[in-house]
Amino acid sequence: MEILTVVALASIVTAGLTMAIGSIGPALGESLAAKQAVSAIAQQPDEKNTITRTLFVSLAMIESIAIYCFVISMILIFANPFWDHVIGMAKGG
Repeated sequence: MEILTVVALASIVTAGLTMAIGSIGPALGESLAAKQAVSAIAQQPDEKNTITRTLFVSLAMIESIAIYCFVISMILIFANPFWDHVIGMAKGG
């Protein structure tokens, strides 16, 4: 295999693993947060607005982890910093 093929394959596999592993944590975190929020609203219906607002802020912060993983995956696929190095090696410089 050529070095460019190896770098491309490694980039694609790493991007896939980044999204697969990096989305497990946020998915579990969001489900636990929603479960606790529903439980809290059931116990204290008068505080529904406060709990809901706090829930949405928490979900946005939890979701940012998955968004960071997505950004890293896109960088690995479309703007891989290793390409310049590998192409320079291939040209002999």
